[in-house]
Amino acid sequence: MNALTHTPATAPQIAQLVAQQRDFFRRNGTQTLDFRLAQLRKLRQLIVEHEAELIAAIHADFGKSKYETQLTEILPLLGEINLALKKLKKWIKPTKVKTNILNFPAKSYLVPEPLGVALVIGAWNFPYNLSLIPTVGSMAAGNTTIIKPSELPAATSRIMARLINDNFEPHYLRVVEGGIPETTALLQQRYDKIFFTGSPKVGKIVNQAAAPHLTNVTLELGGKNPAIFTKDCSLPVAVKRMIWGKFLNAGQLCITTDYALVHRDIKAEFLRLAVAEIEKSNFSPENHNLVQIINERNFDRVVGLIDPEKVHYGGRYSRAERLIYPTILTDVSTEDAIMQEEIFGPLLPVLEFDTLDEAFALIQGFEKPLSAYLFSNDAHSKERFLREVPFGNGGINEAVMQNSNPDLPFGGVGNSGMGSYHGEYSFKCFSHYKAVMEKTPVIETNLKYYGYTEQKIKLFKKLM
Repeated sequence: MNALTHTPATAPQIAQLVAQQRDFFRRNGTQTLDFRLAQLRKLRQLIVEHEAELIAAIHADFGKSKYETQLTEILPLLGEINLALKKLKKWIKPTKVKTNILNFPAKSYLVPEPLGVALVIGAWNFPYNLSLIPTVGSMAAGNTTIIKPSELPAATSRIMARLINDNFEPHYLRVVEGGIPETTALLQQRYDKIFFTGSPKVGKIVNQAAAPHLTNVTLELGGKNPAIFTKDCSLPVAVKRMIWGKFLNAGQLCITTDYALVHRDIKAEFLRLAVAEIEKSNFSPENHNLVQIINERNFDRVVGLIDPEKVHYGGRYSRAERLIYPTILTDVSTEDAIMQEEIFGPLLPVLEFDTLDEAFALIQGFEKPLSAYLFSNDAHSKERFLREVPFGNGGINEAVMQNSNPDLPFGGVGNSGMGSYHGEYSFKCFSHYKAVMEKTPVIETNLKYYGYTEQKIKLFKKLM
């Protein structure tokens, strides 16, 4: 039962696991409400009972504090489980929709059904959140699920494998650990759903692997997320909110501000407030608010984006500790290296603009971002932002916190992803809604049957 828990999985083992899960699903093993609720309660109990171990593992991987792990990992995960436990009975019921007069008398409804065998590939930056929250949606929807956590945070991967593989049957829920070979072997199998969180580059590989099987895919990717600060914005609170979101998890956050677009007239004050906010936060491991970069390769990549001549504040780092301190860069252009890729680190390039036309044109020069933020008190600016700036999710006078509302779907668009999840949207993400029309056998008309006449067509036109 634990063959895949502590040793790398071979391709034959993975193929056998997928076959076992498909067989269990086909025997309707996951379909009942009671079964789904029991499995979700078990997962919740494991998280609560082993919270200290989960926190210790993530601290071992990249020094995240107990408080930040609770805030960004444990509490959101428990919140998703509790919401599913509370709402699942409602979610699984057929939903009535209107029936047009052409089909009177009849009733129409949507029936959610699980897709089947799901593969969830998580990301390293929030290893519990991004592996297990999608899994909660899959479990609630009634699928069997294989979880492939990122191998980069090795301690968190191990504890997820141990807790899940020792407490759930492999034909229902299983963690497969490993790196590229294991992921490649997993993607060679046929699934009914693949949920991937990561980079656009790897997202394309996942999509290509799913294509031969026409597998339903959700991709949660990333991009160059802008934060726009207009001349009329409430600058002190705007900067405070943006800075917190920017340097959370050392900037290793797919929805954080990747660059700030600041109106020329308020740039000096923006920079003053941003520096003051950083210094007030006093980022350090001792203050439980400075997280390590995940590994040396990513550390070197982020440090390589720092142009010493453009550092306005910060620029300090320690390779031995894998720490990069909050850094602001100014006089940045779209041609600079830092604007050529998603930063995924605690660097904030600041660009200036004179008009919204100029700001929006700059944003539209990049691929569609996962998130975008506008700080403004002008109604027209807000309307233009919503109409002209493409993004997956975002905020007006707020940053990052849209991710904490389970009634908002979370997802990207274009290069930043496809599909969405969180709350009921997670259930929908892992479900198919069968469209059904049910009609009485008692009443029948001859209108639709052969023997068409001009009079019948005229009546059709009216009814349709």
